[in-house]
Amino acid sequence: MNYSETISFNTKGEIEIVNVTDNVARIVKKSGIKNGIGCVFVPGSTGAITTIEYEPGLLQDLPEALERLFPKNIEYRHHETWHDGNGHSHVRASVIGPGLTVPIKNGNLTLGTWQQIVFVELDVRKRKREIIVQIIGE
Repeated sequence: MNYSETISFNTKGEIEIVNVTDNVARIVKKSGIKNGIGCVFVPGSTGAITTIEYEPGLLQDLPEALERLFPKNIEYRHHETWHDGNGHSHVRASVIGPGLTVPIKNGNLTLGTWQQIVFVELDVRKRKREIIVQIIGE
């Protein structure tokens, strides 16, 4: 058995972190699937899905860490192709990844106590985003 639904929202641009845990949990409940897996995926190459403890410190730490690892102010060859100034956005999204799989047990996501599913907007501009949630199981 499977069920699919899309979460849609607008972002304000780089780096916005959107907690989608409650939306995904609602979709799991709506699916009626008790045991299986949930896939959370963002189409596109400048957005990412991951988990964090969604609290003010980490909401500052994650963007700061991304800037240290993949700084905006260096040259990216992507800029030579499109001249859009978001080469760092593509690299960051590639490293974090576009999707996440979460086990479902007894109709619930099996997340840790402080673990939330988040979308990370990495593009340099506002975007309309869609997150695909696919639930597979019984």
